[in-house]
Amino acid sequence: MTAVNIPELRRERYNATVVRLYRPQPELMLLRVRPDFPMPAHEPGQYTTLGLGNWEPRFPGSQDEDIAEADETKMVRRAYSISCPILDDSGNLLDRTKTDWIEFYVVLVMQGRPDKPPAFTPRLFMLREGDRLELGKKFTGHFTLEGVKPDDTVLFLSTGTGEAPHNYMLWQLLSRGHRGKILGACCVRYRKDLGYLGTHTTLVERYPNYSYVPLVTREPSQGKKVYIQDLITSGEIEERIGIPLDPSATHVYLCGNPNMIGKPEKGVYPDPPGVVGVLEGRGFTCDLPRQRGNIHFEEYW
Repeated sequence: MTAVNIPELRRERYNATVVRLYRPQPELMLLRVRPDFPMPAHEPGQYTTLGLGNWEPRFPGSQDEDIAEADETKMVRRAYSISCPILDDSGNLLDRTKTDWIEFYVVLVMQGRPDKPPAFTPRLFMLREGDRLELGKKFTGHFTLEGVKPDDTVLFLSTGTGEAPHNYMLWQLLSRGHRGKILGACCVRYRKDLGYLGTHTTLVERYPNYSYVPLVTREPSQGKKVYIQDLITSGEIEERIGIPLDPSATHVYLCGNPNMIGKPEKGVYPDPPGVVGVLEGRGFTCDLPRQRGNIHFEEYW
């Protein structure tokens, strides 16, 4: 592919600009994107797509990829939940009416199956501020705060970048003065993988009804591994929020590793159980196609 037609393809296919790019660590990215078009109406917790062309360079050291000549000008698209910084650059609660960008929280995938190299993030992680990409014009999804009452308890339980939609929903709760208890917990391999840790620490200090539990599983000094499920079975979540988990007044949001979520397949729960199995044993119910429950989940892979 010549250097002449690549700029032309970018002009034709891309409709958004990277306005800020921050890497908490080399394989983790907080990406702010400004669309050329008016921001679509949407709810916190929903998702859209990001896209880049097959012609874009790949991150050094990522798995090799063979692109057929007929596919060189095709786009690669992936769906991502919309995140939120929650606080602005001055440390105040973000005013979304004054922003013309949205934020994404993405991890670099360097290796995939032998027959299916990762196509998108090795290209995404080559971008710099000012670069262009494609942003989907449709924002959608059922993973929202619909049905949450002002005094309900809300638990946001995630692994890795599954924290992204929870951050946006947390911002919404704080912005509307939610009175009930809110707890966020995120499980990662290393402390450096907690891209929003500083923000959550500030929020805990500022909002008495908010608690945050960061969990790491591979730090040498961490001791016994603790997973999201363990916070429930041990009673630590109830200890943190100071009240029992009442299914009639609690909403639980799960996003990330399917093993953590643990939804049943054909009526069979995984062993060991995930959060769904633990909570359903205590009277909670999952969302169904035509019925809203109090366990809501998004799976990231």
